Amino acid sequence: MSCLKSSNRVMLIACSSTSSFIAPLILSSKQSTETHPKASHPDQRQLLSLLTKHPTRCHSLQIHSKLIATGFHRCRVDSAGMLIWNTLLREYSLGPFPEEALKLYKQVLEVWAASSYPRPDSFTYSFLLKACANLDQPIKGNQVHAHVIKVGYEFHVYVQTALVNLYTACGCLIDAKRVFDEMPDRNLVTWNVMISGLVKWGEIGMAQSLFDNMLNRTVISWTCMIDGYTRINQPMEALHLFTRMLIDDGIKPTEITILAILPSISNLGALEICQSIHSYTEKAGYNAFDIRVTNSFIAAYAKCGCIGSAFKVFENISTEKRNLVSWTSIISAFAMHGMATEAVDWFEKMEQMGLSPNEVTFLSLFNACSHGGLVEEGLDFYSKMVNRYQILPNIKHYGCLVDMLGRSGKLEEAEKMVMQIPTEIVNVIIWRTLLGACNFHGNVEIGERVMRKVLEMEREYSGDYVLLSNIFSSVGRFEDAESVRRSMDERDVLKIPGFSLHIL
Repeated sequence: MSCLKSSNRVMLIACSSTSSFIAPLILSSKQSTETHPKASHPDQRQLLSLLTKHPTRCHSLQIHSKLIATGFHRCRVDSAGMLIWNTLLREYSLGPFPEEALKLYKQVLEVWAASSYPRPDSFTYSFLLKACANLDQPIKGNQVHAHVIKVGYEFHVYVQTALVNLYTACGCLIDAKRVFDEMPDRNLVTWNVMISGLVKWGEIGMAQSLFDNMLNRTVISWTCMIDGYTRINQPMEALHLFTRMLIDDGIKPTEITILAILPSISNLGALEICQSIHSYTEKAGYNAFDIRVTNSFIAAYAKCGCIGSAFKVFENISTEKRNLVSWTSIISAFAMHGMATEAVDWFEKMEQMGLSPNEVTFLSLFNACSHGGLVEEGLDFYSKMVNRYQILPNIKHYGCLVDMLGRSGKLEEAEKMVMQIPTEIVNVIIWRTLLGACNFHGNVEIGERVMRKVLEMEREYSGDYVLLSNIFSSVGRFEDAESVRRSMDERDVLKIPGFSLHIL
């Protein structure tokens, strides 16, 4: 019944296509069936040729519908037929509806069960396992794994690599490691899949152990590890690996490697290293061909404190190649350096170029307005974001706006802004931002109201009590300040002691 429903769905989708490129083939097949009903079958080589030339989901659906219309039982499962099935499986497994690959496999099994033709090959199961990985359904993957063992592919390197990818993608690291350890033969792809899977789930120690045992490391292996240390905020280790890759193994980085190491360089503020890598990428031609690398250097230079170099990189991008990320990066760079007027100016230039900002662009703009004291401009941009561009503000947008109003002393407006935040996204940090502003400006009345909201959400953070106590002390209400301090003791709120760091 499920197979029948799937077939109907495929037929409906394919028939609804506005450009059925196999319509003549379907028509000729119908005429052939009416004339010679016993001899007709799909022209598999012609279908295979069409599928190879037009490997899209729409065309795959049309070919699939062709096979359904002419009858699966008439389809010969020879070398050409096998290739058709596997090509369809590949398109479905890599497309937006990978569950279609599993349904197609069920249909194909019925054909194979009624014939003496060759059974599914290693590619069949590799594509099926990829579909399960994309679906994030390890249980279905286990079922395919059982089929793999049943048909004798439990030691096939490509199928086993697909299994490792399935289990790491779904977070089943124990199963992935077991399959990996039991493999008699492993290729570079197997090693890289296992390492990248461990890195993805934060198991950097296990990934490093496997990496150290690799006999032949590729740039993909190195990039996986560099990216892993960057993600867990260990920039020194990431930079150390990058240096080892260049010097010890003599491997040239790719664009992806550069994208992986730049955040670590930014976190270290290593301007000289940033300049060296920038020079290398210019000589290698990465900046000319990959806008992602160029955009990353804008952010890297800004975080390393060199706004001049960041702006120079941006200026060197041709107008045609500048994308939204390029513009957002330079706006964020100006905001980071307190250059609010420049951030606003370049935002307006971006709009003049016909580009529509996204939520990240506005976040950078609000940050610039907050630190630059451009309150009215910030509120105007907020109105434009909501009304003109139909972008719903998230908690970070609200945080910047509350901070902007709080810095300028507009505490009542800031309080109204917080009260307008949807309850499903509001958090205690927003209220603490406003409480800090009340402390800075010595506003006791709003500070007390905000403190009550904070205590409704969290009572254990000592900093909240200290802020309110300081607010009372700043206006001479020392008894109230002492009362707040006593309430800390009564509620067993522990104040985290301060410490200083001295590097020897």
